[in-house]
Amino acid sequence: MAIKAKTLKHLFLILFTVLLATNAFAFSSVDEEEKKGSLKEEIKAYIQHHLKDSHDFYLGSYKDGDKKKYIGYIGLPVILWDNGLHFFSSAKFKHGKAVVQKGESFYKLYHGKIYKTDVAGTINYDAEKHPTNEKPLDLSMTKSVMTMLYTALLMFFLFRSLARSYAKNGNVAAGIGRFFEPIILYVRDDIAIPNIGEKHYGRYMSFLLTVFFFIWFLNLLGLTPLGINVTGNIAVTFGLALITFLLTNLTANKNYWAHIFWMPGVPVLMKIALMPIELLGVIIKPFSLLIRLYANMQAGHIVLMSLIGLMFIFNNWIGSSLSFVLSFAISIIELLVAALQAYIFTMLSALYFGFAVEEHHDEAH
Repeated sequence: MAIKAKTLKHLFLILFTVLLATNAFAFSSVDEEEKKGSLKEEIKAYIQHHLKDSHDFYLGSYKDGDKKKYIGYIGLPVILWDNGLHFFSSAKFKHGKAVVQKGESFYKLYHGKIYKTDVAGTINYDAEKHPTNEKPLDLSMTKSVMTMLYTALLMFFLFRSLARSYAKNGNVAAGIGRFFEPIILYVRDDIAIPNIGEKHYGRYMSFLLTVFFFIWFLNLLGLTPLGINVTGNIAVTFGLALITFLLTNLTANKNYWAHIFWMPGVPVLMKIALMPIELLGVIIKPFSLLIRLYANMQAGHIVLMSLIGLMFIFNNWIGSSLSFVLSFAISIIELLVAALQAYIFTMLSALYFGFAVEEHHDEAH
């Protein structure tokens, strides 16, 4: 079965929406100065830092006396709109300790957000200790954004090679395509067709395949030591759920809307009473998608990193060994959860598409 070219269109649609959502709702990272204190507080700070997005990337860190050293540090592109575009590397912030000057303006990275400040890096606060400094429009390429771009390129080259192998070998997959072909057929035969129907499933197959592998690959990257938690970011899951919401309602037929606004075979008073409930259901469906994916991946990362942190808290061979065994077991379970959450999101999206294009024959009833 050849991969449709329309898959690429849906992929870049997903990326565009998710990138906008990520920049609009970007989470703050933990300031390095706040990681001082007890071991438990430091472990908690590291967990919070891992869960949230950041303007830089590094594999790990360690303390060398009073200084903190970073392993594999990479500064990511900072893009600001403040009376014009400003480009520079996040490495210039030196983890929030330095002020960057662009033109006549000064910028400082504070708690994962970029604020306008003075040459001394002064941050002003309100009565509730919230920064009151002006913030430029931040369009930066954060760690989550770079990970999604990498996943998009990976999918592009992977499935382009799979499509070419079909063309060359008479619709027979070759190489790594032999591993992905059964998964593609499963999405088609066990998710799309049963929930959408033989007549309309082809319209949504490219999106369903794209969103399944996109979520799955991101989940797997989140289990690596790279410190990436993309699908545990509610802005990302919001973007994915928004696309499902738009596709569902923009491609729905008249029967779908008739059963929302004026249900056939129901008394008029009941129609008026049920209408707001049905409209609320239209919003609740995508909301359940974004919360389910976000909460499951967020919880998995918290549990796994908490168990790893217990090894340092126990600091003995019994407690640390038990924590290691539990961490290893949870990691294996998370491999299953990574695929399961991709399946659930894809299956529910297909179910909503099926509702939208279902053909009713009320006269026959």
